[in-house]
Amino acid sequence: MTFVWTQTELDAEQSLAVQEENSVFLVACPGSGKTRTLTYKAAYELTRLQNKRQFIVALTYTNKAADEIHERIAGLGVDTSQLWIGTIHSFCLEWILKPYAIYEPNLAHGFRIIDNYEQEKLLDELCRTQHGITYWDCDYYFTDQGYVLGCRDRSKHKRLSAIFTQYFRHLADSRQIDFEMILFYSSRLIHSQPQIAKVLANIFPWVLIDEYQDTKRIQYEIVATIVRAAAKRTRVFIVGDPNQAIFDSLGGFAMSAEELQKLCQVRFKELALSENYRASDRLIKFFSNFSVHATEIRGAGPGRTFPSSISYNSVVGSRDLEAELAKLIFKSTAEGISPDQICIIAPWWILLAGVTRRLAGALPEYQFNGPGMVPFSRNQENFWYRLSRIALTRAAPDQYVRRIRWANEVLKDLGNEGIDTRGILAKQLLRESNSIVLDEADGLQYLRQYFDTLMARLDINWRSHPLLSEHHQAFFESSASRIARLQREGITYIGGIDFFRKVFQYRSGITVNTIHGVKGAEFDVVIAFGMLQGMVPHFSEEEDTDGGVNSAKKLLYVVGSRARKHLHLISERQRRRGGGRGPYFPTNVLTACMFDYDDPI
Repeated sequence: MTFVWTQTELDAEQSLAVQEENSVFLVACPGSGKTRTLTYKAAYELTRLQNKRQFIVALTYTNKAADEIHERIAGLGVDTSQLWIGTIHSFCLEWILKPYAIYEPNLAHGFRIIDNYEQEKLLDELCRTQHGITYWDCDYYFTDQGYVLGCRDRSKHKRLSAIFTQYFRHLADSRQIDFEMILFYSSRLIHSQPQIAKVLANIFPWVLIDEYQDTKRIQYEIVATIVRAAAKRTRVFIVGDPNQAIFDSLGGFAMSAEELQKLCQVRFKELALSENYRASDRLIKFFSNFSVHATEIRGAGPGRTFPSSISYNSVVGSRDLEAELAKLIFKSTAEGISPDQICIIAPWWILLAGVTRRLAGALPEYQFNGPGMVPFSRNQENFWYRLSRIALTRAAPDQYVRRIRWANEVLKDLGNEGIDTRGILAKQLLRESNSIVLDEADGLQYLRQYFDTLMARLDINWRSHPLLSEHHQAFFESSASRIARLQREGITYIGGIDFFRKVFQYRSGITVNTIHGVKGAEFDVVIAFGMLQGMVPHFSEEEDTDGGVNSAKKLLYVVGSRARKHLHLISERQRRRGGGRGPYFPTNVLTACMFDYDDPI
């Protein structure tokens, strides 16, 4: 039966996009129900499948987004057995590399994905061979022609190239690849072996792509190769907002509809979602000042007339920043805002780390959460990380859909390692997991005991499998190193099992994150500091032809559009630039914006 909905579930723009029979290029303004539209499109097409061997594919920017959309579709009562959803890296690994690696000489004898911790450790060691280079200079991405350095300081490129020569040689000798190489080898395979694209084209009648503005050219090319091989049988539903294209340093960009049509060799129906259901009219008016691409945005939510407070503080000193943030937190909670609806944003995590530590010490009654405070590395391809999701989430009805999916993924991983799991059902794995009771307060020791207990109950000798052993060592070494570093910074509670259990919970406490990390989220109150020239935009972008103006606008657009009720911006004084270059000054684009701000407090 075809999935249907009511007028209260989707507006006219959303319904039009979902019901469109041809490929869709959908530009969605902030708060316009982009995720809802993508969810309903997937549900709609799942119920229209005629072949049990076909899948609807949805590519998301993060695994968290994939989990959310999958659970929403299941919540609509739609069978998700023919849905594949995840990141482009996961897609390439599952559908291209694992089944076809034998055709790639560098992968034919086996490979494994290097753990994030191992990668950082290796690059740290290699950076010591080159003066003035650190791990933070080592961002890179692949195109079809090879790798591109993300570091904008070209004076470092010769030294970085020497580092990456050694880096790639080490990976080749160890039969390892990193996440970027997943894309590179997938691209090589899909172009050198045309049958791969043809097979996938027959499996996928629809490919849904979320946040297209963050997609790299090599990713566009991989998808387009499949679509071209389908001879117009595979259609594409692509959605995003070019005004939020802030990952250009990592190769992400918003491809135009015209260029995408040419690349895929199919015609796209260009549509838009222009009604913002999130923010007040005042907030929309503010962040619209920073639009780079002309898009229509109309307030449509019940809170559109809400009297939003929008403040800009450019006089507070950096030494008084924590006190100012604390005042804004107290003010917000006194007005009835829940702490989990407050977000503190900065351009760089290095700014947030110290501030968060001091706020956590000064405001013990509040909990602060953010990616930099997670006790272990979120390496999605590490088997033990994937199993830890089950270990650290409670057995409850509202968690069942995600936990049963995770259990199936764990069993599939074990099967891929040659372990016979035919007699083990996902429900059985969860029952065994739920029955494990451990009296252990230390998070890592708890997980060690849990893993050993569960594997013993399932009669699995994981230690006899090299890849599982390597993943186990990498998971615990990286986690111990991460915890030790955070504890040195004063976050003493980071290693406890109670904190571990919060990693996979839905948002709780005050969120702290970077501008890049918070994209896609929304909060009642957003407090952003570090709104300084050289940070927004990044100092390396000041050398661009426009002086980094467009980059700064996009960052400010993302910051402003995260808020539902109130927005507080801070350009703190007396923060010094490195290399004796004097103090930072407020972001030029922000100071040039004429707006009737409210008083900060």
